[in-house]
Amino acid sequence: MVEHRFKTPVSEEQVRRIKVGDIIYLSGVLYSLRDAGHKRVLEYLGSGKLLPVSFSGMAVYHMGPVAKREGGRWRIISAGPTTSARMEDYVAEFIERTGVRVIVGKGGMGFKTAEACRRFGALYAVFPGGAGALAAKAIEEVEGVEWLDLGVPEALWVMRVKDFGPLMVVIDAEGNNYYDVVKSQVLKNLKAAYSIVEG
Repeated sequence: MVEHRFKTPVSEEQVRRIKVGDIIYLSGVLYSLRDAGHKRVLEYLGSGKLLPVSFSGMAVYHMGPVAKREGGRWRIISAGPTTSARMEDYVAEFIERTGVRVIVGKGGMGFKTAEACRRFGALYAVFPGGAGALAAKAIEEVEGVEWLDLGVPEALWVMRVKDFGPLMVVIDAEGNNYYDVVKSQVLKNLKAAYSIVEG
């Protein structure tokens, strides 16, 4: 396990050096998107509409914040991750069409996402579930918010972060998936255990 600290935008070369199990911390601009946001990005790209931000080389966090408006500005009170598997239908195309380099969420993602990470040089990492207050501490400023018509959780939040993490890499740019590795090892151990019992 190796620890990496990156500032967005992140290059493909940087991402391709990272391996499953590595820990990363991000500084710079971080975007948030959930189901409706991913869908809208792809709809915009499909219809030739201009996106409000560039995702090229950037990081996207699967998160619906608890946000408070204070004196004309937004403050994120809690920024815990949401389950990334819900976005599996969108993320592969999102990676291909936007050039995003880092996806952050909770849980895991499937084969389509892993293949897109391998082909286009991206990775998927997880933030500890239940640590939304810790995530919010890394947010220095909300620089903007787009698409509030989708609702606060589904909007596109533009946040400036410092040392956002720890993020454990679950899918690397070679398409390796940590959960597949663990599942394979568990099945191997079960087989060995059953052979001892039966023996």
